[in-house]
Amino acid sequence: MIARLASLAFTSAVALVSLGATPLPATAGERPVVIELFTSQGCSSCPPANAYLNELVRQQRDVLPLAFHVTYWDRLGWKDPFSLAAATDRQARYGSRFGDGSYTPEIVVDGKTSHVGSNRAEVGPAIDRARGARSTAATIKLARNGNQISVEIGGGEGRGRALLVGFDHRHETAIGRGENSGRKLEELNVVRSVRALADWSGAALRLTEPMPEGEDAAVILEAADGRIVGAARL
Repeated sequence: MIARLASLAFTSAVALVSLGATPLPATAGERPVVIELFTSQGCSSCPPANAYLNELVRQQRDVLPLAFHVTYWDRLGWKDPFSLAAATDRQARYGSRFGDGSYTPEIVVDGKTSHVGSNRAEVGPAIDRARGARSTAATIKLARNGNQISVEIGGGEGRGRALLVGFDHRHETAIGRGENSGRKLEELNVVRSVRALADWSGAALRLTEPMPEGEDAAVILEAADGRIVGAARL
């Protein structure tokens, strides 16, 4: 079933940069459309949405799909090893903004629209609309040097914040209990850590940060109203 949770208060950073997140880069000069799936291994409605996200990771050149595993299913028979309080909080912020609370599976497209994550007939057109309407307040460049990441955010108009997200490329998990007991789930671009980088107010920024938890990293620039207005990957 689709699980819902009352909206939680959340003050979040709002930028995301992807570092080597997928093998398919966006076209030069374009930023990827950011697709956030809120999911849980304990939710029987989530595997179809997870499979859809996996397809986007493997097949789409101009999107940045990320799987945020929430915590509120953990008490219902199976503790998701990838669940993060930061994922639950980020979804709650969206739930408050869109007025639909928190539920799984949910896909948020470019910070603008919320959809049932397994509803391809709705999510696909939403991604297409986001491609045509995406805006970029500032360019973002990334480089990795050993255990550090350098992030350059160019000058531009507006305000926002930058969020550094660490994620793993792929996990396969045998589910032992709960609604998905007995299933083996393949999950791609699994978010492992989220942290704020800096506020951005139009002036160029150059940051050097430790590599976050996870095999790779991503950074998005999000405006004050939640719209994503910048993203980059190596």
